[in-house]
Amino acid sequence: MEKVSAGFEALGEFAPQFAHYNDDVLFGEVWAREAQLSPRDRSLITVTALMSSGILDSSLEFHLRKAKENGVSQTEIVEVLTQLGFYSGWPKAWAAFRMAKEIWKEETVSAAFVPMFGLGKTNDAYAQYFIGQSYLNPVVSQGIAIANVTFEPGCRNHWHIHQAEQGGGQILICTDGRGWYQQWGEPARALKPGDIVEIGAGVKHWHGAAKDSWFAHLAFEAPGTKTSTQWCEPVDDAQYNALPDSLENKD
Repeated sequence: MEKVSAGFEALGEFAPQFAHYNDDVLFGEVWAREAQLSPRDRSLITVTALMSSGILDSSLEFHLRKAKENGVSQTEIVEVLTQLGFYSGWPKAWAAFRMAKEIWKEETVSAAFVPMFGLGKTNDAYAQYFIGQSYLNPVVSQGIAIANVTFEPGCRNHWHIHQAEQGGGQILICTDGRGWYQQWGEPARALKPGDIVEIGAGVKHWHGAAKDSWFAHLAFEAPGTKTSTQWCEPVDDAQYNALPDSLENKD
């Protein structure tokens, strides 16, 4: 996590110990812990606590921005604030939504990204295996099933393995935006339109969008016998956040 210096900038001379607790302890130690909670989960907890307590000022705005940076999608924050509205109060939800709408406004899909093969619907059936929001649009349903998968910025699926007794695996044809593919034990590979990824059966891997770009690819399963998908752990936040923001000059 990027070092926070707001406490020292605002109160360093007047209340240096408070600034120390804010910057070095709260954000430098508590937020930096990776043990049980990811930065994304900590953001959701913090937004919930602030809104429920009626703290609807710059503190909530700051943590809404951090939530977005930590991978919380527009769809997810809308669901969170709506749920909180019933428990912490409708006026608080209105106030929080005014902030969230401004922070996530650039991620309005119709204005931000229109993939070549269509956006489709939110990928709800597999949402538990994704960080961030993805969309699924079936393209071919007879013979070999082919689907367009779209990832919002920062979205990626969990590590997973396509299992098969014979044959099997998966092929990705990248069509829009910029993204990543990584095979277990190998460096991440930057993806752009026109790139093709052939994934053999039994290979542990993940794929998804760059932090600063939408991304879409066609995905289809290679023919095989007794095929299945084994879902594994999420992609480590620190590992993903260490990838470059821009892929323009990456191979």
